[in-house]
Amino acid sequence: MASLSAAGRFAGVLLAAAGALSPAAAQVVEIPPEPEIATPAPPRDTKLSNAVAVFAGLDKITGRIIAFDVYMDETVQFGALRVTPRVCYSRPSSETPQTDGFIEVDEITLDNRIQRIFTGWMFAASPGLNAVDHAIYDVWLTDCRASSDVAPPEGFDMSRFTEDEVELIERPPGWFPLPLPKPLIIPPSTDAPVAGSPGPDSDAPED
Repeated sequence: MASLSAAGRFAGVLLAAAGALSPAAAQVVEIPPEPEIATPAPPRDTKLSNAVAVFAGLDKITGRIIAFDVYMDETVQFGALRVTPRVCYSRPSSETPQTDGFIEVDEITLDNRIQRIFTGWMFAASPGLNAVDHAIYDVWLTDCRASSDVAPPEGFDMSRFTEDEVELIERPPGWFPLPLPKPLIIPPSTDAPVAGSPGPDSDAPED
């Protein structure tokens, strides 16, 4: 009888557990979905493509430094070097200045051959970062400009280059500039001595 009562208690425990796990008695817990994290948009490319690259050239023998402008895809000779810029980028005036260009430099050897000695990016803010290695001449990028006082080569297309646009401030209706204040003119004091005339304590000659 004791074994039957123990078996009955065990069966009751199983039935209670089954009832607790039944769909009617179970409580469904809904897990809310994780919020979507917005992916930041990539920064907008604000590089300005310029038509002119400005270089500085150093002759190590004479110590003379000259500046010269070169249009894109134009080749200009400095000493024994031929400099050809391919692109020249700058940033708008509202951003941190950064000027770089992709440059090709060739050397004219003593036997009149042309050999490439440099191909790569030059950075105006760091001339020594990627410099031209030559025994006599140094050339580095100093600036990128939209135009130059030097006339462009024949057939040069200026329309493929961008310019830094300046945003003008809109003035309210009826706005007009204030006139400049007139300068304050102080009349000379009668007590002050005039330059070149004897003072009251000077020994002026008497008639």
